[in-house]
Amino acid sequence: MINNSSPRVVMHRGLSLLELTVVIATLLALISVLFVGARAWKRGSDRTACILSLRNVQVATRSYQNLYGYDYGGHPYAENGTQDIAEHLYAKGYIESALYKETRGQQQCPSGGSYSCPLPNVFPLEGQLYMECSLAGSDKHVPQTQSGW
Repeated sequence: MINNSSPRVVMHRGLSLLELTVVIATLLALISVLFVGARAWKRGSDRTACILSLRNVQVATRSYQNLYGYDYGGHPYAENGTQDIAEHLYAKGYIESALYKETRGQQQCPSGGSYSCPLPNVFPLEGQLYMECSLAGSDKHVPQTQSGW
């Protein structure tokens, strides 16, 4: 008698413990790369937001200075009982309330630093910023060039 039936092959369904461990390790590695990239992107976007705030205040200050004919290092005329440049900028619509709060130190830099205006009633000299970030030295929250500001 001839047996034409083939030997029985047993198929296991699912993953072995080793295969499952390799899949989980690969997924964890990919997720960690994703988190590192997201953190770097967030840090870069915070730095950019800080520099844009510095730039917007600087451009508003220079526009105000040029429009009213003030010299570098000069003081503005007293208006509404103050010579504070940021108050003049806000009152005349050059900056919005969020930027005004930043010049007062009431609103933080997106990275957690604080803003300050060393001389709030003096127009900055050429090449200097009106407002500064406390993270300027550590996290490079200062643009490499300020030409055109």
